[in-house]
Amino acid sequence: MQKIALKAKDVLVFQGDSVTDCECSKNDNRYLGHGYVSLIAGRLLAEHPELELTVYNKGISGNRVYDLEARWDRDCIDLKPTVLTILIGINDTWRRFDSNVISKPEDFKACYKRILDKTLEKLSPTLVLMDPFVLPVPEDRRMWREDLDARINIVRELAKEYKAFYVPLDGLFHQAAATTPYEYWCPDGVHPTLAGHGLIAKAWLETVLGK
Repeated sequence: MQKIALKAKDVLVFQGDSVTDCECSKNDNRYLGHGYVSLIAGRLLAEHPELELTVYNKGISGNRVYDLEARWDRDCIDLKPTVLTILIGINDTWRRFDSNVISKPEDFKACYKRILDKTLEKLSPTLVLMDPFVLPVPEDRRMWREDLDARINIVRELAKEYKAFYVPLDGLFHQAAATTPYEYWCPDGVHPTLAGHGLIAKAWLETVLGK
């Protein structure tokens, strides 16, 4: 897929759960948290001051795909993104194992599609879909694979269907962890360290902008 070139006044919106949130301010858009969104924004804003880019971090810790849908108008459509990035799904899996709250893969996919369809009915952003990921630390995370793998496949299929950029984070994290401890990237298998966020930012920049 051809890389994009940023344009003047582009609006970049990053949507997701705690992996995106990273304690970003919900009231002051100048503080984008301590994760991959901030790393991406810092580089782009430093390299392209002339473009007057706007970057929003709209991740909210604990969100599942259904939570995104409930706040989509306010936290996406109203912001009029020209580049929209979505990373969601790990909590849809996690809630099954810690609360027995089931998110069936078919329901997950239908909800995700409604979000994308609504977006494209009103706007025409470049779409970037990143798959959810988990590393096997602690050991019980290994049981999550049977649930999460279905969601990863869904995100991959949706990226193809909607002609979106696709960032295969689960594979990238496992590739990176082949020669380093899992904890170096994600101490709890889910929430990245600074190195883990750097991995996400690097993959996003290379996939979308070719940087």
